[in-house]
Amino acid sequence: MSERTPDSAPSRTVLLRGGEVHSPADPFATAMVVEGDRIAWVGEEGAADSFAAGVDEVLHLDGALVTPAFTDAHVHTTATGLALTGLDLAGAATLSDALARIRAYADARPADRILLGHGWDASAWPEGRPPSRAELDAATGGRPLYLTRVDVHSAVVTTALLDLVPGVRGQSGFDAEAPLTGDAHHAVRRAAYATVTPTQRAEAQAAALARAASLGIGSVHECAGPDISGEEDFLDLLALAREGAGPRVVGYWAEAVASAKDAERIRELGAIGAAGDLFVDGSLGSHTAHLHTPYADADHTGAARLDADAVAAHVAACTEAGLQAGFHAIGDAALTSVVDGVRAAAEKVGTDRIRAARHRVEHAEMLTEATIAGFAELALTASVQPAFDAAWGGPDGMYAARLGAERARTLNPYAALLKAGVPIALGSDSPVTPLDPWGTVRAAVFHRTRAHGISARAAFTAHTRGGWRAVGRDDAGVLVPGAPADYAVWRTGELLVQAPDERVERWSTDPRSGTPGLPDLTPGGDLPVCLRTVVAGRTVFERPNE
Repeated sequence: MSERTPDSAPSRTVLLRGGEVHSPADPFATAMVVEGDRIAWVGEEGAADSFAAGVDEVLHLDGALVTPAFTDAHVHTTATGLALTGLDLAGAATLSDALARIRAYADARPADRILLGHGWDASAWPEGRPPSRAELDAATGGRPLYLTRVDVHSAVVTTALLDLVPGVRGQSGFDAEAPLTGDAHHAVRRAAYATVTPTQRAEAQAAALARAASLGIGSVHECAGPDISGEEDFLDLLALAREGAGPRVVGYWAEAVASAKDAERIRELGAIGAAGDLFVDGSLGSHTAHLHTPYADADHTGAARLDADAVAAHVAACTEAGLQAGFHAIGDAALTSVVDGVRAAAEKVGTDRIRAARHRVEHAEMLTEATIAGFAELALTASVQPAFDAAWGGPDGMYAARLGAERARTLNPYAALLKAGVPIALGSDSPVTPLDPWGTVRAAVFHRTRAHGISARAAFTAHTRGGWRAVGRDDAGVLVPGAPADYAVWRTGELLVQAPDERVERWSTDPRSGTPGLPDLTPGGDLPVCLRTVVAGRTVFERPNE
């Protein structure tokens, strides 16, 4: 696929030609020139000949599609790598299947001090319940096991792990007969991850970043924090990313800020914001998202971890320090607390300063007309995960079970967000849902609640340029001269343009539309295959034998 000049010097200038280049600079572009870490030119094949003699490398695309590299705006890198290299129960179809996998994994890893696993979802099992502690004790032979639910907001553990965490049985969220949540969950998570060796951590991080690169992801937003991973994990990941062999890593650290000193500590860690999974509430699957009215299948309203006053204090302090703030908020009550808190901060430091800071909210699922208007008023970025709807939406999904069908239909209203002018960035929350950028775009377009779906163009933009804008960069995530040379090359079928009056069903191949085409994302069809991923002009993935 590639030809180089006879000498073996590193390539500095690259001409890509003979394909389709997705660029607003030229909707008919078939070629692109990259100089160093920047895009130098985008245009049509006829003009490419004038560049051919002066470049270090010519990349013959053979009809392939070139797009900006994707940005996954919400990732837990080490946990993703541990799921890739360890026990992943996402494919377990039944409780008995999960227990068999746990037993086999424990037998295969006799030297592990604590067994780690992820991905069970009892709502999808015919038994309708998670494994009991007695069943886990039997499956592991009495060894310590930490096993997170798919949403990572609760976990089941063995008795041996509980015995390693003094006082855990008296902490909030502990239940002798149910999964752990809240402080009890965080305590056992810290104990479990403390046993991960530096070598295991490095292998997991490298595996996760390699998987991301193989999927055309050029940047990930790492959502770390004291209740999620740990400082050593975070610092090691940022150091690995600086080596430049994989995707960029933008780090967020989820710890409350009350002063300039607190903000400086966040910066010293290498984070660009005190944001990400700073929990205002939990998750719907674990019954810990904070709701205004009780769950349909539980007699409570979930758990509030931060109120509006705490939100306001954090946002005001971050804004004064020039630091991005952000929160994890899923339930409608939690999102009300966020909007009320940010609005209170704006009254203190000024709305213009709040808007300029581009504070962000992760997940933002149970939005209302009022909270959407608040997001628009305060320029809050919605960092959302369309694969959540694909996995748990619809009349028979987990959302309907937790909330009832009527409330479930209001979740993840992407069209309303865009209509209100709210900036959106797409991500996976991996390992909660897999790294899968084209699948994420497809899920946003073919939303299970039709009225919430958005156009392929809008979803693609939110998963490329939207991630850059969420970190304050408006000059990236798009293939135009001067932009960073972060791009991916894809093998795909015919490119299409959606007709504007029927977002998800009418397509056009007419080049006179003047709009760059995108792959056909109709459910059931094949998604594009990544052939190459380039970050800052440097190839970080190349598919073998292509």
